[in-house]
Amino acid sequence: MPGPAAPPGGVVLRVTATGVCRSDWHAWAGHDDDVVFPHVPGHELAGVVAEVGTGVTRWRAGDRVTVPFVCGCGRCAWCLAGEAQVCPDQQQPGFTHWGSFAEHVALHAADANLVRIPDAVDDTAAAALGCRFATAYRALVGRARVRAGEWVTVVGAGGVGLSAVMVARALGARVVAVDRNPGALAVAADLGAEHTVPADGRDVPAAVADLTGGGSAVAVDAVGSEQTCADSILSLRRRGRHVQVGLLPPVDGHPRVPMARAIAWELDLLGSHGMAAADYPEMLALVERGVLQPQRLVERTIGLEEAAALLPVFDRATVAGMIVVDPAR
Repeated sequence: MPGPAAPPGGVVLRVTATGVCRSDWHAWAGHDDDVVFPHVPGHELAGVVAEVGTGVTRWRAGDRVTVPFVCGCGRCAWCLAGEAQVCPDQQQPGFTHWGSFAEHVALHAADANLVRIPDAVDDTAAAALGCRFATAYRALVGRARVRAGEWVTVVGAGGVGLSAVMVARALGARVVAVDRNPGALAVAADLGAEHTVPADGRDVPAAVADLTGGGSAVAVDAVGSEQTCADSILSLRRRGRHVQVGLLPPVDGHPRVPMARAIAWELDLLGSHGMAAADYPEMLALVERGVLQPQRLVERTIGLEEAAALLPVFDRATVAGMIVVDPAR
């Protein structure tokens, strides 16, 4: 395919690493109306600025950067308030336009969205930040406002779930991890999960209630299905906070959610949609200090050809962490 050109106010990056995420699979499967084929997916990335468009003032060729998967317009009230993740005119590489499963990717509103990668953070770790890790960080820090000593249940120990385990432990929380993959649960335990619960047909909420003395204060659905959403909500204690991170495709027009429990127990049901570039410095400071180590979550690195074969079966792949693509392979 022809290489992209830098849009006004934007840049072209030479991609050095990009993640393979379940959200990419959702786009491939037709769950996102913004995606029109032919299409290039990929939305969590690290790279080097190769071309600078007109109007860009903060960046120049050779700068090493990453970017949130939600790129705000940089002009609206939400962007100006540092809330670009809900920008009504947002761009998302790999969804609204061609993404980072390529040697080069175009990005819009560069001055508002690009984030400089510290020298101490390598490309693989930086690529892991843009969707799953940053989403988990904001879900727990910005949305659920997890406090030290609270129980946090993480349903799904894939890339975002394991990120949530790491972040929760860094906040001083006690973690229960739930997954159907024993290997993923072993990784969650290694990252600090105090208990692991196999999702093998057992009553997950009852198991969590037994382990935590009545349910968790915070629960995260890091998968995105009716079952995992329900397990997360029903694992909460009264006045608990549920964070929906995993994309929840509609079933018969809408997903079924246990709202009766949410009403009776006064639960908070929170959505979390990535993290704005304005919030990256706090997270990156923790990465630089080694408090957060996203590189520990990278299961393997593959080339573009293998990524093309993996993407259609990613919902069935056994992944205990993150998979990162190196376009140079």
